[in-house]
Amino acid sequence: MDRMIAWEYALLVRRYQGQGRNFHVTFVWYGPDGSRKDVTAYGDTAVAHLNRVGREGWELVTAAEDVNNVQGSTEVHRYHLKRPLN
Repeated sequence: MDRMIAWEYALLVRRYQGQGRNFHVTFVWYGPDGSRKDVTAYGDTAVAHLNRVGREGWELVTAAEDVNNVQGSTEVHRYHLKRPLN
């Protein structure tokens, strides 16, 4: 019988908050152990963050976007990732 693969999951959240011409982008990593870490300093684009965690064995499973278009003030992008448990 083949061995079943066990997975662990994590979440990368990109939050864009703007007001007029000013805006602020943050990235937060929610680890499989329940930890929460601000990883904004590791890159200024989602692609930079996805490439970084991809090198650590994480695979993108889904991506979702929530936009509050009241003045275009808030966007939240969620990147759900998985990797095999060792």
